[in-house]
Parts: sequence; structure tokens; C-alpha cells
Amino acid sequence: MSEAYAKRRREVLRELKRRGLDCLLVTHPANWYYLTGFTGESGALVVAGGRTTLITDGRFTTQAKEEAPGIRLEPQKGALFASLSDWLKQSGMRQVGYDPEQWTVAQFKAVRKASSATWQAIETRGVVECLRIKKDARELALMRRAAILAGEVLEGALELLKPGVREVEIAAEIEHQMKRRGASGPSFETIVAFGERTALPHARPTAKRLKKKELVVLDLGVILGHYCSDITRTVHVGRASQRIRNWYRAVQEANHAATAAVHAGVTCGEVDAAAREVLQKNGLESYFVHSTGHGLGLEVHEAPRVARGQSIRLEAGNVITIEPGVYVEGVGGIRIEDDVAVRDQGSEVLTRVARDLIEL
Repeated sequence: MSEAYAKRRREVLRELKRRGLDCLLVTHPANWYYLTGFTGESGALVVAGGRTTLITDGRFTTQAKEEAPGIRLEPQKGALFASLSDWLKQSGMRQVGYDPEQWTVAQFKAVRKASSATWQAIETRGVVECLRIKKDARELALMRRAAILAGEVLEGALELLKPGVREVEIAAEIEHQMKRRGASGPSFETIVAFGERTALPHARPTAKRLKKKELVVLDLGVILGHYCSDITRTVHVGRASQRIRNWYRAVQEANHAATAAVHAGVTCGEVDAAAREVLQKNGLESYFVHSTGHGLGLEVHEAPRVARGQSIRLEAGNVITIEPGVYVEGVGGIRIEDDVAVRDQGSEVLTRVARDLIEL
């Protein structure tokens, strides 16, 4: 992997040269892991032509030596951003790129105050994210395993859905099973919702008990080898009404239409439109209150955004979610979500759980 990290850093350096920058400050953990393999929680990475430097404190120095060989390690002295500024002054850097979306105002002020105006901060957005958006074969293999694992956990949870069980109990068992099966943890707080609460797209588990004749939404993901998965399935306890069956069929068709639209060269907006067209034909588009999907990788939400009007074109190596849904206040909601890898020709659905309506 060390060569893979080095290759990614070289790609960053080519972009910095194109922009006339001396270095790039990387302060987002997912980005410094992508470039070095360092998994610590605190630090600042300086990617420069001479040698990449990691500034971190004593809690992580041994870890950094083990995880990121070949990276110059600079012990942090005092506050992180003051230490970063001191290092920049001593290094002679002048044109310094940083991503304003990953800095707080307080952090920026701290660095500028300590810098004595010896260097210029240049807004440099998304340099690392533009590399992360395209997964290599190793990354795709990890994400495939993460998606399959999430599906296995979800299928196991279905067996626990009995009248009287609480949302929080199901959520706790889901996250327990993730770790038992080898995941390092959930990629986000597991969503378990029963009945009318399924109309909340991001419902947090509560003490609500499951009743007969209710919808159940399970939305979960695992982190495996640092990469995320994300899957949602909706089931019904007992035989569903014709109205619920019609809604489910429409969401299932929307999921299929959007997935079928995925291929290299198509815009994210076109994929989103494929899902919305199905729901519109069924008179349900007004109940679809979020975008069709999002990018997936080291973070559960990353570029690209699969939403209305998005002009970014998909390319081979992108991994996105496809998750159309219908949410009716006072009644319930239905969402079907899969992880989809973009191929040169078509796509690969990484999640392997059936999408047909399950009546428990």
C-alpha cells in the first residue's frame, strides 16, 4: 500500500504545480489517511514537493511511524494550528493551499495570527476529494465486501422483527453483529423505524415497540478496511394494504430505473431524474423529499451528489448510492437503497439483498 499512497501524493503535487502552490495543508482525517495511511484523530499533513510532513502530538507519534513510513514526522509543540504556523514560517513556504470547507474560522484565525504574514493562504478546494471520487481495484474490493457484510447483518436483523420488540433493541443488535462479523463499526448511526416513524428519513431509534400491520425501515452501513457501505430495506409486519403495496412497487421501480441509468458518462442529474420520473408517473414525487443518492467511500457521504440538476458526469470507479423513497406523514415511509459501482460499461450493484416486498 505504501506505493499507492505515494502515487496519490504525486498526483496532489502535480495539481499543486499546476496551480502554482508550494504545498497543501490537509486537516481532514479521511484525506490524510488516503494520502499516507495514518489513522490518527489529530494532526495536520503538509504535502509539499520536498517531502510530506505530518504534524501531530505525542498520542499519535508511534502510531504515525508505524502507519505512515516515509512521511516526515514533526512533533506538535503547543496548540496544533500554532505549531502548524510555526512550521510553515520555518519551512519558507509562501503559497499555501488549504480547503476552507475543512477549517473553522477560529482555526484559520489562529494560523494567520501566528504566521506574521510570512505566507499566503490560498483557497484550494477539493484537491484530495477529486482523487478519492475514483476508486481503484483494491478500494472497490473492500467496498464490495463491506456492502455484502452490511446485507448479511440486515438479513439477520429481519429475523428479530417480532411484535413488541423496540427500535433501540434492533439497532443495538445490528451494530453488535457488525463487529462480530469483522467490521470496525457502523458507517453512521443505524436507522431503525417502525410504523408512522418510517416517514422520517433519518429517524433515530427510540423505545417504540413494533406492532402488527406496521412498516419497518432498516438503514445501516458498516466500515470495513476503512471503507463504508450503506443499505436500506423496508419490510411490513403482516400483510400490507394495497396502498402500501402500490407505494412499494413504485419505489422499487424507481430504484431499478435509477440503477439502470448508471454508467460512465451519464450525469448525476440524469440518474436522479430516472428515479423521479417513475415516482411522478405514480403520483408520488411530492413525497420524495431527498436526493436519489450520494457518493460513498472512506466517508458515508462524499462526492458525487446524485441529485436534481447535478451536471457532474459519472466515471468508472465512482461508487454511489441509489435510494429513492416515499414518505407520507402520519402513515409511513418506504426506502430501498443500494450501493452501485460505476463501470466503463454499465454498473455493478454491490449490495446483494433482494428488493421485493417482505411481509413478515
